[in-house]
Amino acid sequence: MYKEWSDMKSRCYSEKNKRYKRYGGRGIKVCDEWKNSFNAFKDWALSHGYNDNLTIDRINTNGDYTPENCRYISVKSQM
Repeated sequence: MYKEWSDMKSRCYSEKNKRYKRYGGRGIKVCDEWKNSFNAFKDWALSHGYNDNLTIDRINTNGDYTPENCRYISVKSQM
């Protein structure tokens, strides 16, 4: 789960990330609560269906990573 959190932030804030153009480059951000606290993200994830076989998904693909805009779904469903 820590890697998922770290990767999410990297996609949004690190221009060196190969996926930055599709995330941070488009203005996608991570809410301050999650950006500043792994524990806050972890608490949300565990209470919203986190499972090693699922991936975090933004409901509105143009929206930020926020508790209201995210859910866990299968990789197949996300495609």
